[in-house]
Amino acid sequence: MTNIPQIGEPAPDFSTPDENNQLINLADINSWIVVYFYPKDNTPGCTTEAKDFSELSPEFSKLDAKIIGVSPDSTASHCKFISKHNLTITLLSDPEHQLIESYGAWRLKKFMGKEFMGVARSTFLISPNKIIAHTWPNVKTKDHAKSVLKKLQELVSK
Repeated sequence: MTNIPQIGEPAPDFSTPDENNQLINLADINSWIVVYFYPKDNTPGCTTEAKDFSELSPEFSKLDAKIIGVSPDSTASHCKFISKHNLTITLLSDPEHQLIESYGAWRLKKFMGKEFMGVARSTFLISPNKIIAHTWPNVKTKDHAKSVLKKLQELVSK
């Protein structure tokens, strides 16, 4: 079984290029962070999820939260994805799966009777002190961004 970080544990560190080839380091972000893992740019579920997070990004910003999507796609693919769908979130490129694996999102999947390794749609809410505040290890895209926002609102108001 893949080791998925649990609530209360330190968030696995990362230094990974974004869509503009700029390294994004966990240590440099001094706010709440939503890190969500998704399989592939421009596929139906992944597009829905990215658009939903982008639509709600002003609400996340009000709570001092940064949204970061991660997939194995290239930085060039991320640029096209952002441009095509007017996304307002940061996307990290992880073709070697190092970040994806460190969060336990590289898992055995099944599709049409075949098993293969791939990105399991999952989300982590990380506190400003770099601790896992909440996890969603098996995400369904419908209303997921709203659920993450609701949980963040609860945690911020404590």
